[in-house]
Amino acid sequence: MAPAEVIVVDLVLIDGELGMVKLTADGVLEAIEYGEPSRYWTVKKDVLGFVVEGKYIRIKTVVEREEGICCGEFGGDYSRKDFVFEPFSEDAKNRFCFKLRQYLDSLGRPKRLLVFVNPFGGKKSALKIFEKQVKPLFEDADIQLDVQETKYQLHAREMVRSMDVSKYDGIVCVSGDGVLVEVVNGLLQRADWKTVFKLPIGVIPAGTGNGMIKSLLDAVGLQCCANSATISIIRGHTRSLDVATISQGNTKFFSVLMLAWGLVADIDIESEKFRWMGSARMDFYAIQRIICLRQYNGRVLFLPAPGFEGYGQPTSYRLYKEPPVSNNKALGYQGPDTKFEDVDEWREIKGPFVSVWLHNVPWGAENNLVAPAAKFSDGFLDLIVLKKCPKLALLSLMTQISEGTHVQSPYVAYLKVKAFALEPGILVGEPDTEGIIDADGEVLARGRRSYKCEQIALMSYDKLQVTVDQGLATLFSPEY
Repeated sequence: MAPAEVIVVDLVLIDGELGMVKLTADGVLEAIEYGEPSRYWTVKKDVLGFVVEGKYIRIKTVVEREEGICCGEFGGDYSRKDFVFEPFSEDAKNRFCFKLRQYLDSLGRPKRLLVFVNPFGGKKSALKIFEKQVKPLFEDADIQLDVQETKYQLHAREMVRSMDVSKYDGIVCVSGDGVLVEVVNGLLQRADWKTVFKLPIGVIPAGTGNGMIKSLLDAVGLQCCANSATISIIRGHTRSLDVATISQGNTKFFSVLMLAWGLVADIDIESEKFRWMGSARMDFYAIQRIICLRQYNGRVLFLPAPGFEGYGQPTSYRLYKEPPVSNNKALGYQGPDTKFEDVDEWREIKGPFVSVWLHNVPWGAENNLVAPAAKFSDGFLDLIVLKKCPKLALLSLMTQISEGTHVQSPYVAYLKVKAFALEPGILVGEPDTEGIIDADGEVLARGRRSYKCEQIALMSYDKLQVTVDQGLATLFSPEY
């Protein structure tokens, strides 16, 4: 193979000694020093940016750590390390800077980002994470930031629904999964959703769940850290993501993570009273709920993906799509144009249920590998159904979620579906009590006598259906 064309090469001073720097057309930066082995950087992967400091050029690079510490203040998979050299003339300095800038610009990296910081999520550390770990890296990459601090729940959704986002190359959420979900729903509620929803969305883990960014980073062996997430955004790689439309009449919610009913929803929502514990609140409350185990009557219906036709019992069902509101001329996204005419291919599972879980990505939180076979854009959702199960077996099963081996339990049905419908029922033994339906970590519906049932939810505790739009969303992602 012929060597790559040299874009620019110059004699320079490196630490006061004569040397040479060279940039090739395939994006390799080489530093040659007398008596020392050459140093190489791949611009696409290793170089964040550069800055001119008087007569010096400072190349801002990242290097992979052999062992990162995810929970450390400056932990992660990468560390910063600069390379500084002095060209012999102003012309040489300007020529090198022009060529390196030209190459960096050719990579299609984001130049201006809208950043939402949620100061209330998790342990309320998002602002600190942003200032100490995220912002310095974006500045090193010469990315302009428009930072918006969310003031209350759904604030991010309100802002993206009405603001001009055309000037940005992407939107970044420094939070748990909640702000990501708000941004997705806000953009899809716009009349120009087809245009604005092409914007890539990035996530920096700074909340309780962090399931989406954990799924993205873990897929390539990176830690779920602000450091790794930020560098993935800077590099500008993207990937498609399925979006699920949860419908009940004309009411819609756009989900990118999960829907839960039963044990998992009860743990997720009712454990809010222990939010000060951070992610440990889930494990703590899970034990309480297993000891006092609930089961719910109801029915789930699904159109199985190829290879999963043996689950459940045959039934006839037809997806119903409400006609759009005729007097609304500024309609947003109305869900996928799904046509499942084969009504006899539907299957059903009847309760009582301990838990029903529908997942779009592998990880539900940093320590919960809920759906190990889930794919980001396969057009399917992963369904996990748990019916009658002894308490000791259930306790053991819940401890296996961190490794994803819970789906191998004989008490668990794990399958992929193209579409789904839920008919939630009453709590077994308590005909006046119903449950909670949870979508992406927020309450979608509250039944009678459920936790905080006096609060108004988006939907009623009744039949709903879920359809999938394959690859509708775009996320900043590590390169796969």
